[in-house]
Amino acid sequence: MKSEFNPTGIIQIGDPFVLRASDGAYYMYATSHTIGMKGYLVWKSTNIKDWQQVGICYQPTEKSFGYCDFWAPEVTEYNGKYYMFYSARWKKTQTLRLGVAISDSPVGPFIDVSEEPLFDFGYTAIDGTVFIDDDGRKYLYYSRDCNDLIVDGEHQSHLYVIRLSDDLLRVEGEPVWLTKPEKEYEITPYINPEGVIYKWNEGPYVIKINGEYHMTYSGNHFASKWYCICGAKATSPMGPFEKYDAPIATHIEGKVSGPGHNCLFTDAEGNLYCAYHVHTLLSEPGNNRQMYIDRVTYEDGKLKMAITYND
Repeated sequence: MKSEFNPTGIIQIGDPFVLRASDGAYYMYATSHTIGMKGYLVWKSTNIKDWQQVGICYQPTEKSFGYCDFWAPEVTEYNGKYYMFYSARWKKTQTLRLGVAISDSPVGPFIDVSEEPLFDFGYTAIDGTVFIDDDGRKYLYYSRDCNDLIVDGEHQSHLYVIRLSDDLLRVEGEPVWLTKPEKEYEITPYINPEGVIYKWNEGPYVIKINGEYHMTYSGNHFASKWYCICGAKATSPMGPFEKYDAPIATHIEGKVSGPGHNCLFTDAEGNLYCAYHVHTLLSEPGNNRQMYIDRVTYEDGKLKMAITYND
């Protein structure tokens, strides 16, 4: 299907997140392989089609809790500041946790607010995303990563939600479990060379439409063509979430491989878009990924999207 946007030309990234800032421009943050995942690059666009790399917006310091594997940054504009929630490997435990950094500008520099992770529940946590409801209450959705969650011999990633403080800098209460990989379209196993099976629910993102909360997330495994964008909905931001009967977007044989880890954003006219990554090389699914963008519609109570591409 002929595309207005794809390919965007941005490769060697993962987990793209697009922010439409109050200055009217769009900013894209991503897992940044060209700088060794030791910080984050930022791109800027005024029309969603043409993107310019601005530079490095975040780099860790000696006081940062993380030191490598900086993944999946997302930025929330709130009260005149920009809050980056990101995943990184904790020096203390050598496992992944979530951190927060703040900037006065969408292009950074983002500075860590603490020398410690946002929270530590004794397990690996990645892919943090913030949702602010109409009543002002704030929520953080995240993935308990598969590295230390083993279910019936399988490494699995599950999704959780927890309340955020009003200043976005602390979690409140206890996390609530939301989903695990269980639908047929999200449990195609990925088996590594050692024979270990991986099944994922990760990369959550939440929006509210007509009083319902719709969560997009990724199923299967990022290094598989079956990696896909999935959907679920609830009547409360804390769930329970009911999964869609089919994925929102999945691979197109010979054309598009592994669409996943998405975010949703609107343009100035209110049109809804999805930014996500796909494998740059169909024959080599894995870390070489590129950003795609497509329009999203809301039909029959669900989010829908058609992947577009140019041969």
